[in-house]
Amino acid sequence: METPEHATEQFEAYRPLLLGLAYRLLGSMWDAEDVVQDAYLRWTNTDRADIREPRAFLITIVSRLALDQLRSARVTREAYTGPWLPEPVATAALGPLDTAELRDTVAYATIHLMERLSPPERAVFVLREAFDLPYDEIARILDTTSSNCRQMHSRAGRRVTSGRDKFTLAEDDHAKLLARFLEAAQSGDLTGLTELLTEDVVAWNDGGGKVRAALRPIGGRARVVAFIAGLVTRYPFGDARVVTANGLPALALTVDGIEQVVTISVHEGRIDGVYAVLNPDKLGHMEL
Repeated sequence: METPEHATEQFEAYRPLLLGLAYRLLGSMWDAEDVVQDAYLRWTNTDRADIREPRAFLITIVSRLALDQLRSARVTREAYTGPWLPEPVATAALGPLDTAELRDTVAYATIHLMERLSPPERAVFVLREAFDLPYDEIARILDTTSSNCRQMHSRAGRRVTSGRDKFTLAEDDHAKLLARFLEAAQSGDLTGLTELLTEDVVAWNDGGGKVRAALRPIGGRARVVAFIAGLVTRYPFGDARVVTANGLPALALTVDGIEQVVTISVHEGRIDGVYAVLNPDKLGHMEL
């Protein structure tokens, strides 16, 4: 007879994978932890003698719970103060990243791009791209058809693909570009800063109404440069250090005493997205 300790041990072996799955679906590690804990309770209350494949069973439970959470979260995010950005997460907390697909689908800019998708599209995209599940298995999880899943994956791919080629920069090169960006910003080198940005770069700032932050995305190279120059002129910058978030180097720094994590996305060697998360409620998984 299976003991409760064995059931817990079995579940814990899958916890990192399940957390990574739930985070990709929700963009929030706090919510992902809640979903995975709920899945654990369901696991311990299920007759496991009937479960032939624990991994498939748990992926199904977590996916369905995360979908329910995502549908309700979308309403909250629409009423959010300023742009809603995903929660940056220390790389070590994101589960296995031993394939290019697992790394790419957890990159911060990818998680942000997935906000464009409907909850079912996001689930299909994650389950197919990151976990390589066959369409018939995804269909079973979502209670739909394989052909519908293929169509959703195609639509999701088109919406996210605009950023998919951004994540091919080697980690060292990404870190160097990030360091050049910080140096140009702090030194007021506007020419150098301009050269690092794409023409259509966009900067997002997420304060969540908890701290002062820009309430709308800032689009275009000239406007982003002016915004950064204004920050440097008006507010003191604290020491910055490189951390890892979502599998890539990021910056942890303070501006006017407000702690924040800054990540970038890159296209053809230049920065085309700057994501600054200042909301203190979203920094708890960065080990700052």
